Amino acid sequence: MMKRRQLLEAGTAIFGVAWLSNYLARRLEIMAATSNNEFAITKTEDEWKNILNPEQFRVLRKHGTERAGTSPLDKNYESGTYVCAGCGQPLFTSETKFNSGTGWPSFYAPIEGAIATSVDKSLFMTRIEVHCSRCGGHLGHVFNDGPKPTGQRYCMNGVAMEFKPAEG
Repeated sequence: MMKRRQLLEAGTAIFGVAWLSNYLARRLEIMAATSNNEFAITKTEDEWKNILNPEQFRVLRKHGTERAGTSPLDKNYESGTYVCAGCGQPLFTSETKFNSGTGWPSFYAPIEGAIATSVDKSLFMTRIEVHCSRCGGHLGHVFNDGPKPTGQRYCMNGVAMEFKPAEG
């Protein structure tokens, strides 16, 4: 007869395996969607590694997240455009940037047509993942707790973007 402790351990192990398999299946689905030919710019993993630094590769191509408060772009309020670090596509303008207090660069609206989204059900929650619409690079997530006029908060990984100051 199983003891209570053994039953709890078995239940925890079953739950852990089920969660891990669901999490890994979702990550593979997202990675496949963003690494196939759905985007105008496609490269092999080695080609991406040659043009991105290791942290950019981890975030843009492997759907990682940089640590909060580590990006200099979070506190950048100069006039200009934020572009994809993978392909250079303009993503956000400085006019839509705001201080969300989260430790990541945040915007209330992207440049029209600049992003694509997918559903991310990892970490026991459902979130909307944001990708570059041209190369599929993972940029961050969008939430419905932003300021007017959109009410959205595009919470982006600074390492996934580069800032181009306005000319003049």
